[in-house]
Amino acid sequence: MTDALRTHDGLTLRYRTWSRGPGSALPPVVLLHGFAAHARLNWEGPGVVEALVSRGRRVYAPDARGHGDSDKPHDDAFYGEALMARDVRLLIDRVGADRVQVAGYSMGAVVALLAAAEDARISRLVVGGIGAGAVEVGGLDTRVMPPELVAAALTAEDVAHAPERTRGFRILADATGSDRLALAAQVRSVHRGALPLDRITVPTLVLAGESDPLAERPGVLAGAIAKAELALLPGDHLGVVRDAGFAGAIARFLSED
Repeated sequence: MTDALRTHDGLTLRYRTWSRGPGSALPPVVLLHGFAAHARLNWEGPGVVEALVSRGRRVYAPDARGHGDSDKPHDDAFYGEALMARDVRLLIDRVGADRVQVAGYSMGAVVALLAAAEDARISRLVVGGIGAGAVEVGGLDTRVMPPELVAAALTAEDVAHAPERTRGFRILADATGSDRLALAAQVRSVHRGALPLDRITVPTLVLAGESDPLAERPGVLAGAIAKAELALLPGDHLGVVRDAGFAGAIARFLSED
């Protein structure tokens, strides 16, 4: 089922809901996708939604601003993970539950960390596709993906003119049919300040691919969160989500509260 949510700054966000059977006593789960993806691509395709709903869980997954079926303004002022975290808190209001569990991947993981630091309703957390960069540079590792080069790749006349170092982001955006100008606005607004990791006190799983350049040294991130544990799986940033163990690791960790 798809529904709409109006943000504080006037955007319309689309989110999907899945459930099956009588339901679980455990809280609903909110899934936050990565950059240039959308809810179905990041979570339904790799089997995460199925792994959760088969256990009786009710699952919500928004398309972030600038992504999927949600509004895609081209103004940088509408972007940044802090605004996306505010959107998540609004979605939790809509869900109406006293407690929710949240899983985020890549950009969505940064959003999840910001939301969990502010919202006591988030009782359990999974963050994937990020590592030491979340501690050392305050979000996605801009040392690996310089925002100005990613934006240049996204706005180049064609892929051949995109900077080689960040050409993969352009290829991904084209493959997913994304609005490249909206994505470029998000990249220019990427979170760069310190993340309030000391304010996250709920059980947290840091989940990373062993060969993911955007999630290097994930143990540094796990060590910076009071109740965090680390799980490593084979694969790089795009490949690990399709590893057979990815969906199961998330579903198992979120099977408690």
